[in-house]
Amino acid sequence: QVQLVESGGGSVQPGGSLRLSCAASGVSKSIWPMAWYRQAIGKQRELVAVITSVGSTNYADSVKGRFSMSRDNAKMTVYLQMNSLKPEDTAVYYCQLKTATSVFWGQGTQVTVSS
Repeated sequence: QVQLVESGGGSVQPGGSLRLSCAASGVSKSIWPMAWYRQAIGKQRELVAVITSVGSTNYADSVKGRFSMSRDNAKMTVYLQMNSLKPEDTAVYYCQLKTATSVFWGQGTQVTVSS
Protein backbone atom coordinates (compact mmCIF):
# COMPACT_ATOMS: atom_id res chain seq x y z
CA GLN A 1 0.00 0.00 0.00
CA VAL A 2 1.49 3.29 -1.10
CA GLN A 3 1.71 5.99 1.56
CA LEU A 4 2.88 9.57 1.24
CA VAL A 5 3.54 11.40 4.49
CA GLU A 6 4.08 15.15 4.41
CA SER A 7 5.70 17.16 7.19
CA GLY A 8 7.19 20.58 7.79
CA GLY A 9 4.15 22.81 7.56
CA GLY A 10 3.40 25.51 10.07
CA SER A 11 2.89 29.21 10.62
CA VAL A 12 5.41 31.80 9.50
CA GLN A 13 5.54 35.55 8.99
CA PRO A 14 5.71 37.06 5.51
CA GLY A 15 9.23 36.82 4.16
CA GLY A 16 9.94 33.70 6.16
CA SER A 17 10.87 30.20 5.04
CA LEU A 18 9.62 26.66 5.48
CA ARG A 19 10.80 23.30 4.19
CA LEU A 20 8.23 20.64 3.44
CA SER A 21 9.08 16.96 3.20
CA CYS A 22 7.17 14.07 1.67
CA ALA A 23 8.27 10.52 2.37
CA ALA A 24 6.98 7.72 0.17
CA SER A 25 6.58 4.09 1.25
CA GLY A 26 5.00 0.97 -0.16
CA VAL A 27 6.03 1.86 -3.69
CA SER A 28 8.53 0.10 -5.88
CA LYS A 29 12.07 1.35 -5.94
CA SER A 30 11.52 2.80 -9.39
CA ILE A 31 11.96 6.54 -9.50
CA TRP A 32 8.63 8.17 -10.18
CA PRO A 33 7.71 11.75 -10.95
CA MET A 34 6.43 13.60 -7.91
CA ALA A 35 4.77 16.93 -7.38
CA TRP A 36 3.57 19.42 -4.80
CA TYR A 37 0.08 20.88 -5.06
CA ARG A 38 -1.68 23.34 -2.81
CA GLN A 39 -5.25 24.24 -2.08
CA ALA A 40 -6.34 27.43 -0.39
CA ILE A 41 -9.75 27.82 1.20
CA GLY A 42 -12.38 28.38 -1.46
CA LYS A 43 -9.98 27.70 -4.32
CA GLN A 44 -9.16 24.77 -6.54
CA ARG A 45 -6.10 22.65 -5.95
CA GLU A 46 -3.21 23.96 -8.03
CA LEU A 47 0.14 22.60 -9.11
CA VAL A 48 3.08 24.22 -7.33
CA ALA A 49 6.11 22.23 -8.47
CA VAL A 50 6.99 18.97 -10.17
CA ILE A 51 10.15 16.90 -10.30
CA THR A 52 10.82 14.22 -12.88
CA SER A 53 12.49 10.88 -12.36
CA VAL A 54 15.80 12.41 -13.46
CA GLY A 55 15.48 15.46 -11.24
CA SER A 56 14.27 18.10 -13.67
CA THR A 57 11.91 20.60 -12.07
CA ASN A 58 9.15 22.95 -13.12
CA TYR A 59 7.33 25.54 -11.07
CA ALA A 60 4.15 27.55 -11.13
CA ASP A 61 4.80 31.13 -12.16
CA SER A 62 3.60 32.32 -8.76
CA VAL A 63 6.44 30.54 -6.93
CA LYS A 64 9.32 30.71 -9.42
CA GLY A 65 12.44 32.08 -7.83
CA ARG A 66 11.08 31.51 -4.31
CA PHE A 67 10.40 27.77 -4.10
CA SER A 68 12.75 24.92 -4.86
CA MET A 69 11.86 21.24 -5.16
CA SER A 70 14.38 18.45 -4.73
CA ARG A 71 14.43 14.71 -4.15
CA ASP A 72 16.50 12.14 -2.28
CA ASN A 73 15.91 8.88 -4.10
CA ALA A 74 17.69 6.78 -1.49
CA LYS A 75 15.24 8.06 1.13
CA MET A 76 12.28 8.10 -1.31
CA THR A 77 11.63 11.63 -0.14
CA VAL A 78 10.95 14.90 -1.90
CA TYR A 79 11.32 18.36 -0.45
CA LEU A 80 9.89 21.79 -1.11
CA GLN A 81 12.02 24.66 0.13
CA MET A 82 9.84 27.74 0.36
CA ASN A 83 11.49 31.13 0.77
CA SER A 84 10.17 34.68 0.78
CA LEU A 85 6.76 33.39 1.73
CA LYS A 86 3.73 35.58 1.10
CA PRO A 87 0.25 35.54 2.65
CA GLU A 88 -1.09 34.23 -0.66
CA ASP A 89 1.03 31.09 -0.18
CA THR A 90 -1.28 30.11 2.67
CA ALA A 91 -2.82 26.74 1.80
CA VAL A 92 -2.81 23.04 2.50
CA TYR A 93 0.12 21.56 0.60
CA TYR A 94 -0.20 18.07 -0.84
CA CYS A 95 2.40 15.69 -2.17
CA GLN A 96 1.58 13.62 -5.25
CA LEU A 97 3.28 10.56 -6.73
CA LYS A 98 2.48 9.20 -10.19
CA THR A 99 3.28 5.67 -11.25
CA ALA A 100 2.57 4.21 -14.69
CA THR A 101 -0.96 3.28 -13.62
CA SER A 102 -1.93 5.26 -10.53
CA VAL A 103 -1.82 8.60 -8.76
CA PHE A 104 -1.29 8.82 -5.00
CA TRP A 105 -1.76 11.74 -2.62
CA GLY A 106 -0.55 12.56 0.84
CA GLN A 107 -2.82 13.82 3.60
CA GLY A 108 -1.64 17.41 3.29
CA THR A 109 0.18 19.82 5.55
CA GLN A 110 -1.03 23.31 6.44
CA VAL A 111 1.13 26.33 5.63
CA THR A 112 -0.02 29.65 7.04
CA VAL A 113 1.74 32.92 6.22
CA SER A 114 0.53 35.77 8.37
CA SER A 115 1.83 38.69 10.37
